[in-house]
Amino acid sequence: CSLRHFVGDLFISRGFHSDGLLFFFFQAEDGIRDRLVTGVQTCALPIYHATDAIIEVTAKDLKEAFSVTADAVVNLTLDQDKVEEKEKKEFSAQGKDVRYLLFSWLEEIPFVIITEGFAIRRIEFEIIEENGYKINAIAYGEPLDLHKHNFKVEIKAPTFYDMEIRQNDGVYMRFLLDL
Repeated sequence: CSLRHFVGDLFISRGFHSDGLLFFFFQAEDGIRDRLVTGVQTCALPIYHATDAIIEVTAKDLKEAFSVTADAVVNLTLDQDKVEEKEKKEFSAQGKDVRYLLFSWLEEIPFVIITEGFAIRRIEFEIIEENGYKINAIAYGEPLDLHKHNFKVEIKAPTFYDMEIRQNDGVYMRFLLDL
């Protein structure tokens, strides 16, 4: 068996395809036991498939990097420009260091969108460094409407795999999201 055809495309930095349609071609020979079906039958079944997104961020400082990261996560999930600021929702992220803070941030934003059903237009936040790191945030937006906000893909989880953060003469972040 081989996976051959991808339909749809979402590209983020050096990211990958997301939420497209795969056609899985196989031959059904021995499995068919219907007297009306003869010969080799070739089948094409659509299989919805999501994969990973690799996102790279370059910013002047840590706050800008986390802001750009938030926008990337929101825009990966839905069309941010279609969201109106009707309500606000408070949330936080924390970590023992910047890597764990980024991981927590990447968990919290999809949680607000998907689990709490809140489409985010923008986020105001502060980063506090005291016995580790903490972000206190306020998201502005409205209840999630899958059609109005053009829901694209669900982010299952961030991962530490291939995560990189450099803070010298600006900030560089690279991280992978499991879609």
